[in-house]
Amino acid sequence: MAERGAARDLLVRLYDLPEANRYSAALAAAGVTVRRAMAYEKAPVTAWVRAEFGDAWAGECDVAFAREPVACYVATREGRIVGFACHDSTCRNFFGPMGVAEAARGLGVGRALLLACLHAMAAAGYAYAIVGGAGDDAIYRDVAGAVAIDGSTPGIYRDRLARPESPA
Repeated sequence: MAERGAARDLLVRLYDLPEANRYSAALAAAGVTVRRAMAYEKAPVTAWVRAEFGDAWAGECDVAFAREPVACYVATREGRIVGFACHDSTCRNFFGPMGVAEAARGLGVGRALLLACLHAMAAAGYAYAIVGGAGDDAIYRDVAGAVAIDGSTPGIYRDRLARPESPA
């Protein structure tokens, strides 16, 4: 995902998704497992997200652990986190954030995490999902048929803490 606020939102039809296990064989060959995170993993997962992607995404990840069921998926290899994806964090029905460790990119980890979350959202009863603040939207188009939402910039991720300068 792009830096929040730097891009537009996308819409995904959840009733028309590819199979959730589409990338399972390739990931298994690479020794990668994608699964829903467990509540007791909150501290190490959010710490990893903070170290790899910063405070903003760690905050969103933290919220995903407060959902029931947990709305965070992790990818692991040899007992180490190599990726994560969340949904229903900043807003209900929003996918994201998602991030993959540099060393695990190109294996299909992001694609598998994306599908895992989108299928969980469909199972929760959503017909559509919003990908908030997508930068490079190619993965979302290729994997899930996402389309841009016109007029969605800057979207929900505008800086609400910034205050305009007051007149002197």
